[in-house]
Amino acid sequence: MGDSESLGLHGIAELDLGRAARRGYPEAIYCAGKSAAQVGAIALAVKDAHEAGTTSGTVLFTRAAAEHAEAVLGVLPDAVHDEIGRILAWPPRAPEPTGGLVAVLCAGTSDLPVAREAVFTLTYLGRPTELVVDIGVAGIHRVLARQDLIDAARAIVVVAGMDGALPSVVAGLAHSPVVAVPTSVGYGAAFEGLAPLLSMLNACSPGVGVVNIDNGYGAGHLAAQIAAPLPAT
Repeated sequence: MGDSESLGLHGIAELDLGRAARRGYPEAIYCAGKSAAQVGAIALAVKDAHEAGTTSGTVLFTRAAAEHAEAVLGVLPDAVHDEIGRILAWPPRAPEPTGGLVAVLCAGTSDLPVAREAVFTLTYLGRPTELVVDIGVAGIHRVLARQDLIDAARAIVVVAGMDGALPSVVAGLAHSPVVAVPTSVGYGAAFEGLAPLLSMLNACSPGVGVVNIDNGYGAGHLAAQIAAPLPAT
């Protein structure tokens, strides 16, 4: 009998219980597209695996709508829930921050759910993080005023919708890699994030890597790996 069957997940999911040992980063459960009952069953399996000592590290539940969060909290009542970022973590205690600082720059308040998902991910993957909100290119002085933070960061996550111009501007000011996150924020011709995605892929400034539309988790995970503690020499 496989792990998923023994955990009561046959036909629902197959938990990657060895991911933390294999990669140094724990499992994440993408809740969108799953029913609340399925997410609740997965949460119970996660709890059972921790109690049995067959997995370790904090598991994240991403893209959790209200009904998903309710299901998780019904099984894991002490889980940490960021309602804006639509993400939960259990066990609730984040690791002590190690490695380099990751700055998360959010172009506008409308982009905040994706930026918060990135910050939450970075926190539970053990990186020191600083979030700056409403720093879009419509007021370029707001970006220039954060030059000290840009200089201090080992990696920078830039979250933007509309024209998606902010990552290119930030990369032109930074010596660290920029992880660009297009969001589905914008009027009709933004095509639900396609326009900023293409802008970011066509960034003039070198050193910009782009994740998928609204993928704050993926951006946070990549930045956490970039800013991981340097090996001892």
